[in-house]
Amino acid sequence: MNKKEVYKEYTERAQNYKNVFDPETQFMRGRFRNTWFTPFDPYEVNFNYTEANAWQYSFYVPQDISGFTNLLGGKDKLEANLDKLFVAEYKTSGRHQVDITGLIGQYAHGNEPSHHMAYLYNFVNKPYKTQEKVHQILTQLYTNTPNGISGNEDCGQMSAWYIFSSIGFYPVTPGSNQYIIGTPLFNKATFNLESGKTFTVSAENLSDTNIYIASATLNEKPYNQSYISHENLMNGGTLHFKMKDSPTDWATKDNEIPETRIEDHIIITPPFISKGKTAFKGETRVELQSNTKDASIYYSENNSDFKIYKKPFTISEAETLKVYSQLNGIKSKTLTTNFFKIDPDLSIKLDSEYANQYNAGGNNALIDGILGTQDFRTGTWQGYFDTDLIATVDLGSSKSINMVKVNFLQDQRSWIFPPSEVSCLGSNDGINFSIIDSLIKIDNSTPSETVKINTTYFKQVSKKYRFIKVIAKKLGQLPKWHLGHKDNGRSWLFVDEIIIK
Repeated sequence: MNKKEVYKEYTERAQNYKNVFDPETQFMRGRFRNTWFTPFDPYEVNFNYTEANAWQYSFYVPQDISGFTNLLGGKDKLEANLDKLFVAEYKTSGRHQVDITGLIGQYAHGNEPSHHMAYLYNFVNKPYKTQEKVHQILTQLYTNTPNGISGNEDCGQMSAWYIFSSIGFYPVTPGSNQYIIGTPLFNKATFNLESGKTFTVSAENLSDTNIYIASATLNEKPYNQSYISHENLMNGGTLHFKMKDSPTDWATKDNEIPETRIEDHIIITPPFISKGKTAFKGETRVELQSNTKDASIYYSENNSDFKIYKKPFTISEAETLKVYSQLNGIKSKTLTTNFFKIDPDLSIKLDSEYANQYNAGGNNALIDGILGTQDFRTGTWQGYFDTDLIATVDLGSSKSINMVKVNFLQDQRSWIFPPSEVSCLGSNDGINFSIIDSLIKIDNSTPSETVKINTTYFKQVSKKYRFIKVIAKKLGQLPKWHLGHKDNGRSWLFVDEIIIK
């Protein structure tokens, strides 16, 4: 169509997976202020992934498997990571997600982002491993019962995977017009094509143990590729397999395996902060890294001229850092990160436990000077599930206090409710506390579609305190009118930040 700008836009966008690949852990990870979301648990279901975890999204690059393989460090790495996927511990952490079902290790057949993974072994010259895994899924995760599929049907995809795979192949990358060969479940299957022709897949010596392809023919001619094109199917004919009970070397040569590759408009990935804290006390040592091999990294502090990055550097005051990468005259996007310095005399003690998936950067999140926005997914809010907030800020010494304010998020559609009541207390010894201002009660059970930040204020005539304690009571069980009430759902309390004047 000669739409070159559109082609360029989508080709570049299709490489954005490179920006969320962490070379140290070999997983796709969320980015938070240009650092990796931490602490990291690949089993954790959190807001960085849609209905899944890092295991279940870190192989999802069907459009550029060659580029993904290079990013990992070669075919051996991809094969090893796939092996780990299928034998990983059978568990998830973080948010409960009903879609994660049909588990083999951390391969989740009940959720579609996993559906191509068993076939990726073909791309690393090991089709026999694809044959093993596909046969296991076909025979163990589907049964002839009313609940015979291992996950949400989602417009027919669970069944579509079964139909394709049981015949002997599957479209890992639909736009490529290639079907990746697995292992057949039937002795014979025939497609009646619109043209009036037929295409037949047949298997010789097939059994529950003879699941490995020893050889294949296409229209009676030897066929040694572990994929077949849509054109071959539409031309009609017969694809015939001879089966065996042990792995073979069929279709294992480099010129016999499938590939998907992006070769035009290769992006340069911007640097990420591999070490260093964006909210720190004292100072922080910053290391930069890019996922583009051999790229030069440039950085600017507080809008100064860019200079080439040669070694880690130290930041000791609040500042703005800008970074970009460059290779062969092509520049990456420029990323800007604000660094915040926390008063070294300031500390906080939390007597309630926040959820790791909403940690907002860790224990100091409520006093780091970084304020949460109306979108809870930005990672700036600290979330407490069905838990009261009890937090005590230590100012380091007694100081005159005029006002304390605390921000809470309201997003009822996401089960986030403001507290039912908030109290604020002051102390000089950390043991004996007195009330600051009056108890604040909030009507948090009235239905509302509005997403907003609720700020509670505690004012008084200037008085000296060293310790400020904030107690916010949860809503608890969701109201009867809420969608989550029928499942005995519980509310979230999102807080950020505690500001003391």
